Order: sequence, then structure tokens, then C-alpha cells
Amino acid sequence: MLNFRKKITTYEYNNKSIWFFLLLCCSLIYLQSCEKTTTNRQNEINKWIEEDGKTKVLSTTNMINDLVQQIGGEHVSSISLIQGELDPHSYQLVKGDDEKLSFAQIVFYNGLGLEHGPSLHHYLSQNHKAISLGDLAHEQDAERIIYVNGQKDPHIWMDIEIWSSTIPFIVDALSRAKPEHAEYYKKNAQKLQNEMTETHKEIKQLLHKVPEAKRYLVTSHDAFNYFARAYLTEPGERESGEWQKRFAAPEGLAPESQLSTTHIKFIIDYLKEHQIHLLFPETNVSYDSIRKIVQAGQEKGLDVHIACCPLYGDAMGPPGSDGDTYLKMIKHNAKMLAKHMENPEKQHEQMK
Repeated sequence: MLNFRKKITTYEYNNKSIWFFLLLCCSLIYLQSCEKTTTNRQNEINKWIEEDGKTKVLSTTNMINDLVQQIGGEHVSSISLIQGELDPHSYQLVKGDDEKLSFAQIVFYNGLGLEHGPSLHHYLSQNHKAISLGDLAHEQDAERIIYVNGQKDPHIWMDIEIWSSTIPFIVDALSRAKPEHAEYYKKNAQKLQNEMTETHKEIKQLLHKVPEAKRYLVTSHDAFNYFARAYLTEPGERESGEWQKRFAAPEGLAPESQLSTTHIKFIIDYLKEHQIHLLFPETNVSYDSIRKIVQAGQEKGLDVHIACCPLYGDAMGPPGSDGDTYLKMIKHNAKMLAKHMENPEKQHEQMK
């Protein structure tokens, strides 16, 4: 008996040792990954601040930075302020950001209320170098800007046609900084404009292959109004305002994960009305809200699940992913939605 107990104790000790070793390995891998990311980011910043004769541009988001890089090409050195999956809605300036903002010759930001973290908002609103692409687009054509509960919806990049309308503002700012490269910027801009126009058409055609009755969308927060209006609607719905029925989200324009029973009931009723079985998470937003919706729906007997693959909303994907450029992120979203809306019963993950 003593020997048996000794064997069990030895087994338990060895088992705990294995788990401790595995945990240690995972921790080391995570730390190495974080260190590599930090190093890559610092190298990017160091290269950006080098005196190389290029126009130095800082963009708040990667979606803006992607356009700047394609238009500016070899004559522009640009980086983005808000990295990875950080939330641009609530981003606050951190150590080193002041230096980047001061060093930049041009600062592009989305505007329309997106960057409303107090410290960042104050800087952008007070600095003459800062150019709000969204607000310029609003001045150009106010009718295309969506309002949600009286607030301007800032997610204009979700409609390629609107986002491409910001290209001339970028060209103008870069050309004023370096007039000798103006024609170069215009040429790159025209190429980009053509690609965006073509992609806009392709996405609309792809999603309209999905039956009209299945073209309804629920995501984590109100980031897909422009997408729904541009790509999910039937003829005439945009003009009549009926496009709004195509999309719903439990959280507002800025994700907060604070749901009331009213929010939950609204989404549950929406799921019932349109016979929706999948809720789509977003890469940079907590799953908490849609998990609550799914749980509440299943308790009421609804066949609802979380889609297996998240969409890109407020942030692009990491380098090497299928969302590491602006057009790739929008294409990813369109392909995932077309696939999942067509066969929702096979495209979900188990709740964790």
C-alpha cells in the first residue's frame, strides 16, 4: 500500500512538473513574440526618423497609412500611430507619441469623432499639421455620412467608394509638402483609385450572389453601417433608408462591452425577425457582447452561434495576414460574409 501511494505521489509530482514545464515554455514563447514585435516597431520608428529627404507622414490608423504609402511611394516615409488591434476610439497618447506627432510633417487622421481619446483628440484638433480626411469627405458630400443616434458614424473606410474619395486630400497635402513630386503622386493615386473602384464593384457582385433574404448582418459593434449600405442592400433601399434593416449590433459606434437588457432584447428580436443564425465577432473587439447575445438567444430556443472567423472592423490584420492591407481587409470581410451567409449552419464555433 505504501509503495502504491508512493507511485501515485510520484505520478502527481511528474504530472505537475510537465504542466509547469509546458506553462513555462508558453510564457517564454509569448515573451519572445512580444519582444520581437516591440523590436520591429522600434526599428520602424528609427527608420522613419532618419533624415532621408522624404516627407515624414504619421497616420492615426493603418487604413489611412496604407493609402499614404501607396500614393507617396518612394518619396514618402510613413508610419501609423495606433498599432495592432488597439481601439482607435479610445486611444490615449502614450510615452513617445508626442515626439512622433511633433516630428511628422503631415498628420492624417480619420476624424468624424473616431479618435476621441481626450489627449489625442486635443492634439489633433489644435495642430495645423493634422488633416482630418473624414471631415473633408463630409464637407465634400454631407449626404453620404451616416448618423447613429445623432452622432456621425466615423467608419467610412467600410465603403470603398467613400474611402477612395479621400485620396485627393492625401495627394493635395503631399504635393504641397513636395511640389516637385506632385505628378508622381497623381499617377500613383489614379492607379489606386482604379483598383479601389474595381474592388468595390467585385465585392458588391460577390455579396449579391447571396440571396436577398440572407443578406442581414450582426457584428460586435456599429462598425459595419457603411458596409451594409454599400454592399448588402437591394436597389432602392439606400434611397429610402431601408438599408438600415440590413445591419444591427449590440454595441454602439465605440465598443464598450456594456449591454443593457434593452440592447439584448433588441438584437434577439432582430435575429428572430430576419432568421439570423450567426453573429460575427471583430478582430479587435471583445467577444463578451456577442457571447451574451448568443447565450440569451439559445436560452430562448434560437439556433444562434458565433461565426468561426472574425471580421476586420476598426483595425487591419498583422503583416502576412489576409487583412494586412486596406483592400485585403475589405475583401476578407466580403468573402467571409458571402460564405457564412450562404451556409450559416456549418460556419460557427462552439461557445467557450
